[in-house]
Amino acid sequence: MDTDAEEAAAAETAAAEGRPTGRGWPERHTGPVVRRRGQVQKSTTDQRLLDTRGPSDWVHGDPWRVMRIQSEFVEGFGALAELGKAVSVFGSARTAEGSADYETGVRIGRALAEAGFAVITGGGPGAMEAANRGACEAGGVSVGLGIELPFEQGLNPYVDIGVNFRYFFVRKTMFVKYASGFIVLPGGFGTLDELFEALTLVQTRKVTQFPIVLFGSAYWRGLVDWVRDTVVDGGKASPVDLELLHVTDDVDEAVALVTKETGD
Repeated sequence: MDTDAEEAAAAETAAAEGRPTGRGWPERHTGPVVRRRGQVQKSTTDQRLLDTRGPSDWVHGDPWRVMRIQSEFVEGFGALAELGKAVSVFGSARTAEGSADYETGVRIGRALAEAGFAVITGGGPGAMEAANRGACEAGGVSVGLGIELPFEQGLNPYVDIGVNFRYFFVRKTMFVKYASGFIVLPGGFGTLDELFEALTLVQTRKVTQFPIVLFGSAYWRGLVDWVRDTVVDGGKASPVDLELLHVTDDVDEAVALVTKETGD
């Protein structure tokens, strides 16, 4: 096609799209996106879709990541939509089987299942496996929400419903959306991350207030003292925020706190 023909075609397209002609620069509309000058791509979206020999770098780009994120939300919502009332249990993946903390996790998972709650964990080993094990052995619903990590762990064998996620923030949404309470066993950075995420959402009323139970007073005492004596006394949080946390060493009390505050 010669230059005059190209200009005529461009003018015809511009008129059809309601755009002024004669701007003197190349322009292409890709859906809602307008590209001009050096940003005009040489191929169309359909061409890139259908040309199997084309470049594959697009699968690593942000627009494609948005679709993967969306798909993770859809899969998570679809898997858990009919779960019913549930409690998320957090704790260390390094908790050894047979340890006191592991046995506590089993007892908590069992007690929650017997109280009619599904048990949601991160699906990994340690304290997560213990809570899933207790729920599974009691005939309850045991849920594991896994995460892609450099050191692959896989879902523990006591998970009945498992969903693996690429993105932490999607996984966190599932922990909160489908839980009516949190029980936090001794754990490390990941457990602390989930704890403070939950505290922030409840404190800021982004979610309806529900209980956060710290299990193991000896383990959590230092953190609670620091929040009270440093954070609250320093004016960085309100004294009423301390009431968002419940500390206990008793399995029945932990379950009772969840049951009471969820109105069951």
